[in-house]
Amino acid sequence: AYIAELHARALEKHKELVLEQALITPKLILKRVFGKDTEMRTLLGTMREGIKEMEILAGIDYSPVTINRYKNVVKKLQLLIPSYYGKEDVTFHELTPEFIRAFDIYLKTEAGLCRNTIVRYMKCFKKFTNMALAKEWMRKNPFYGYKMEQDETDPVFLTYDELQTVMKKKFTIPRLELVRDVFVFACFTGLSYIDIKTLTHDKIQRMDFDGEEWIITRRTKTRVSSNVPLMEIAKELIERYKGLAGGDLVFPMPSNSVCNRHLKQIAKACGIHKEIGFHLSRHTFATTVYLCNGGTIEALSKILG
Repeated sequence: AYIAELHARALEKHKELVLEQALITPKLILKRVFGKDTEMRTLLGTMREGIKEMEILAGIDYSPVTINRYKNVVKKLQLLIPSYYGKEDVTFHELTPEFIRAFDIYLKTEAGLCRNTIVRYMKCFKKFTNMALAKEWMRKNPFYGYKMEQDETDPVFLTYDELQTVMKKKFTIPRLELVRDVFVFACFTGLSYIDIKTLTHDKIQRMDFDGEEWIITRRTKTRVSSNVPLMEIAKELIERYKGLAGGDLVFPMPSNSVCNRHLKQIAKACGIHKEIGFHLSRHTFATTVYLCNGGTIEALSKILG
């Protein structure tokens, strides 16, 4: 009687797995029969769980930018999966190389993303399929044969004359002036947006070996040490905004999107015909400010973290 009951339960669980389009194995049926595997592993559900864990470790193991990229991947998958599969979510077993190619085409055409951004999105996606393979939630690798080749890009930076034009331009709108000043500070320190946003006065220290002020910090993105000597222009900007930011923060920073939007206005007002974003300041520091003034690649690597 007991064996007959188990047999009937096994058949019932087998039917459930067929409806779920899961990869059916004796091991999986045993787990379902004895109540050890009640949760079905789906792609979007698993990705959302992973993102929640990342958010707990935000600023420790993951930067906000990285977490936001994973969220964007989920949003894009949410839009494609219903049209491709006809349902809201899929099991890992249902993922195929054909869907990976379809997602690549979708990111290129519908989302309008460049090749390098698509590769970064696909790496986020692949992290979860690799985990599913390791945990035996799927058997075949859907990324098999898919090549993640990035396009080579030439870094854009401001020339000495363009940087001087931005520095000397007068703005009557306070927010534009703030964004310009913070951007110039980045051009003379090489710090990224998030590192300036979180920069506090206690990270500015006078060093014994040269008697000069340095920014002693770690990059938020990689946690790598970044030690930056302060030039006079950077010191003046720090003094200009002293006490205007909350707590011990050095600058009252707007959001990254606001900065990038205002930088486009600033570039237009200065007659600069380049695609300017905040990250361009790191390239400007590396090329125009540091290397063109006799700095070495080795020292630049340490400063940029």
